[in-house]
Amino acid sequence: MDGKNRKNIHSGLQVDIVLKKDQRTGKRTRGIVKDILTNSSFHPHGVKVRLEDGQIGRVQEIIDGNGS
Repeated sequence: MDGKNRKNIHSGLQVDIVLKKDQRTGKRTRGIVKDILTNSSFHPHGVKVRLEDGQIGRVQEIIDGNGS
């Protein structure tokens, strides 16, 4: 599932994100969502989130739909 709709994303979800520095290469980083930073219900490039380790990026794919 992609991460363009805010309703599909919540704290505790395992996701793949693209960090700002990796946008050109598309390198993904996996982590657990801590905070949702995008206020709108949809974003074409992916909802921006903060992971539990403090990294911030846009969700490209939702890995764990059950919220661990």
